[in-house]
Amino acid sequence: MKLEVKNLVKKFKSTLAVNNISFDIEKNKTLGLLGPNGCGKTTSIGMMLGLITPSSGQIFINGVELTPKNRINLLSLMNFASPYIELPKKLTVKQNLEVYARLYGVKKIEERISEMIEGLNLQNFLKIKTGELSSGQKNRVSLAKSLINKPKLLFLDEPTSSLDPDVGDFVRQYIEKYKKYNELTILLASHNMREVERLCDKVVMMKNGQIVDSGTCDELIKKHGRKNLEETFLKIARSKNTNELE
Repeated sequence: MKLEVKNLVKKFKSTLAVNNISFDIEKNKTLGLLGPNGCGKTTSIGMMLGLITPSSGQIFINGVELTPKNRINLLSLMNFASPYIELPKKLTVKQNLEVYARLYGVKKIEERISEMIEGLNLQNFLKIKTGELSSGQKNRVSLAKSLINKPKLLFLDEPTSSLDPDVGDFVRQYIEKYKKYNELTILLASHNMREVERLCDKVVMMKNGQIVDSGTCDELIKKHGRKNLEETFLKIARSKNTNELE
C-alpha cells in the first residue's frame, strides 16, 4: 500500500505546526520520520490517521484521497501503535485484543488473537489488566493491537520507547519478521537512530514543522559528513537554519 503526502499544512490558531510537507512511501517499504520533539511528527501522523483535519494539502492511500467521505474504508486498512496512547486500563490484555478485533471487523477473532499471543509472547499476562502491566508489556500489547486487523499500512510512534535492550531487540526482530512475510508499508517515528538504520529504507528529517532533508541513511550520513545517523540527526537538530545543512 502506497502512502503519498502532498503539501500538508496544519495551523493551530497562530501556530504553524506542519508547514507544507510532501513525501511518499512505496508499497512494502519503511520510512523513518525523524526530528526533535515539537517538530510536527505527531501532528503529521495524526493527519495521516484521519484524527486531525489538515488546514490544507492532501493525503493519498493507494491513489485514493483520505477525505471524510472515504475515511472509514481507508482506516480499515491501517493501524497504529504508540506507547503514549493508553489502551483501556481496566480491561485485561485478552479483552483489549478482543475489543479491537471486533472494532476492526476481524473475522476469525480467536485465531488471530492466538497468532498475536504466540508471536509477541503475551501468554503470561493475558488475564492481567492492561493498566497493571510494565512499560515493556504494554508496548508489546500495543503492537499486537496494531497488527490485529492485518493492516496494509502501519504507523509506529516510538515502538521501543522505555524498553530495555533485550525487549527492544525482540520487538524490532518481530517487526522485521512480520514485514518479511506480510504485505506491509510502515511509517516509523523514532528517536532511536540505530533502530531507524536497521528498519528503514528511507528517512525524512523534520524541523520546525518542515522537511529539511531526506534520503537513505547512508546518503544522509555521507552528505553531512558524519559517522552515523545519530550524529547526522544531532547536526540537523542543532542547526539554526537550513543554510547550515548545505
